[in-house]
Amino acid sequence: MSRLRVLAACAALAVALAASPAASAAAVPSVDHAKAAIVVDARDGAVMFQKDPDESRAMASTTKLMTALLTLERARPRDVLTAPAYAALPAESKINLRKGERMRVEDLLEALLLESANDAAETLAEGVAGSRPRFVALMNRRASELGLGHTSYSNPIGLDDADNYSTPRDLASLAVRLLRRPHFAHIVDMPRAVLESGSHKRVVDNRNLLVGRYPFVDGVKTGHTIDAGYVLVGAAHAGSASVVTVVLGEPSEAARDADTLALLRWGLGRFRRERVLDARRVVARPDVKYRDDRAALVPRRSLVLTVRRGERVSRKVSAPDELEGPLEAGKRVGSVTVLLDGRPVRRVDLLTSAAVPGAGPLRVLFSPLGVPLTLLLVLCALGAAALMVRRSRVGQRTVRE
Repeated sequence: MSRLRVLAACAALAVALAASPAASAAAVPSVDHAKAAIVVDARDGAVMFQKDPDESRAMASTTKLMTALLTLERARPRDVLTAPAYAALPAESKINLRKGERMRVEDLLEALLLESANDAAETLAEGVAGSRPRFVALMNRRASELGLGHTSYSNPIGLDDADNYSTPRDLASLAVRLLRRPHFAHIVDMPRAVLESGSHKRVVDNRNLLVGRYPFVDGVKTGHTIDAGYVLVGAAHAGSASVVTVVLGEPSEAARDADTLALLRWGLGRFRRERVLDARRVVARPDVKYRDDRAALVPRRSLVLTVRRGERVSRKVSAPDELEGPLEAGKRVGSVTVLLDGRPVRRVDLLTSAAVPGAGPLRVLFSPLGVPLTLLLVLCALGAAALMVRRSRVGQRTVRE
């Protein structure tokens, strides 16, 4: 994403959040039209909002998310695949691939994810696995490996079938995984694309209109069939905060988009920026060996984290209880780990904020004795010296007499 688009996204999101009551921490979206829905933190998959998240329902073309994952795992973008015969119904989305037409995987993925082209899905399935049945078997095996326990696939496209279903939780989990792949994330964030390979150039538009209308929306995939209703897996970001949403069973495209936008805005509104480390503030004060002083340890750098509301921030310091000088300022002597709800997320070195002085021979000699005993020994030494002086003087007087 370009720098200008990032700036525009932040500005647009700030205006949207300020204007929308759904952005407040307390106003949880009702999404009454959706049969099932979910909002998750895209960083770790933590659930932030849910409505029947484990209810299995027809998922329409969000099926193509698994088609995309297997393609990304098993093929290279520049690979060229040959289109099989595909008899599409008039209402199906397609790019009109002819039997035998050759197209690169990267273009087929753009057709799959933006235009939701069923002939592209069929070409990828047969090109990757050799046949549709083999590809469907791979889809179900991969779903099991990923722990998508309420998901089943019967085709790579999303056509209505009793054995083709998923849940908001499973679809969100799959989307989170896919968005960590830069190639996938780039495709679903495109309002349109030009397919360069094939028999001729084609232009495909993203059916997820939110991507083009709202710069902070990053994807992901729409779907619609008679059984599924209107479906949308969405994603959005604001700074380092990012969320994934899913709505299933919406009655119309307008309701689908409105509910998704409300969930995205609400989810992003649940984050705050918190300064958890300050490079100017002392984190630990270990003793200085052989001295009564203490050293000051500070983080190598300041750290600001994006934190969900309700997450507990804590720190774990790993540093010696005692330092032996001399040590220069800026010497690494430990680290501090930042934890969110007990989970480590960052580690930063600890440095001496100033030079730590060393100890002379006398300090090294007398330090193990402690202050009281050292004073006693000094007094004894002074007393012994005084006694010797006195005896010397007495001896001198005796000689004179």
